[in-house]
Amino acid sequence: MHAIRGSKLRSALTILGIVVGIFSVISVMTAMQVLRDSIEEGMTELGANTFQIQKFVGGFTTTAAERRRMRNRKNITYEQALLVREKTTLAEAVGIEMWTGGKVVLWEGKKTMPNIGIAGENVDGLVTNDWTVALGRGLTPQDIDMARRVIILGQTVVDKLFPPSMSPLGQAVRIDGILYDVIGVFAEKGSALGGHENNYAAIPITAHFARYGKSERSVNIMVKAKSREVFGDCVEQARSVLRIARRVPPGEEDDFGYYSNDSLIKQFNEFTLYVRMGILFISCVALIAAGVGIMNIMLVSVTERTREIGIRKAIGAKRKDIMSQFIIEAVILCQIGGIVGIAAGIAGGNVLSILMEVSVVVPWLWVGIGFAACTLVGLIFGVYPAWKASTLDPIDALRYE
Repeated sequence: MHAIRGSKLRSALTILGIVVGIFSVISVMTAMQVLRDSIEEGMTELGANTFQIQKFVGGFTTTAAERRRMRNRKNITYEQALLVREKTTLAEAVGIEMWTGGKVVLWEGKKTMPNIGIAGENVDGLVTNDWTVALGRGLTPQDIDMARRVIILGQTVVDKLFPPSMSPLGQAVRIDGILYDVIGVFAEKGSALGGHENNYAAIPITAHFARYGKSERSVNIMVKAKSREVFGDCVEQARSVLRIARRVPPGEEDDFGYYSNDSLIKQFNEFTLYVRMGILFISCVALIAAGVGIMNIMLVSVTERTREIGIRKAIGAKRKDIMSQFIIEAVILCQIGGIVGIAAGIAGGNVLSILMEVSVVVPWLWVGIGFAACTLVGLIFGVYPAWKASTLDPIDALRYE
């Protein structure tokens, strides 16, 4: 440590190379973990053991040709969805929904921003979306059958329209000129991918059809399996029912798509794999460059400290003592750079978590890998200078100056 402090500028420049290499790895891996956690949190809109069937099912790697093919599919009708609900015996709940976005909700002269999503839901839609009613009640079969103009509001809508001390239950809000009686308020959910998970309201799907139309739009089907063990069988059963309802010939691919939390997370991991590999390669190059810099610095240090080496050898230091001294110095330099790089990388990567309003992430696995990589670089690139120092003849070393 005395030797490192004795050449502060040289040590700082040496450490900088390690800092850059480790920072690039840790910051990217932290940011990726933040994105993954955010996506997983967002995907919990599908409850546990739940999958969704849609006309359009995009992904992180969906091509333009695939999107064109999906546009040519026939809509999934409400009647087909009801058939899935009736015939899928392995399902605990089958939600049916249709969304309309960009709406303004008004009450007593107050209004929200034009970014509210209005979901038309059946009774099971609240279960399969993992929505909890914190105040009031949910939808009932009578609400669906009679297409009642009732509504359950998300917390953001409530905060925008109503005073904190006032209950919204029993109030009437207006959307696109139609009055809806407030029967409930959803429990607040966290945001995902920087979005606002509480910017929505739910009405009976039949009331949604009456206001926004039915025949020209496709519904979404959400199926919650009875257990994790029957999840795969439940997917196949629902697919089979819908294929028969849509008269898809045997051997032809589905004319609809489906996804679950696990499948989307898998897609995200596959999509980001090459990004992580690319960053890892660049970081390895940076660490190798930093290692070469450390080797050069240590060689200069050996030259400058020839007299010190000669004195140590003259009073009994062996080759292994000299080697261990210089290797340890190289390793400590790398570890200091690694600690700084890890701290900066975690802080840098978590800027994304602050912007996206999600929990701070510490990628412990990559922290361990990064610290081990620093130590390895110090060992590998410190060996040659240490060997050169250990082979100095003590007489020549003492005569050096």
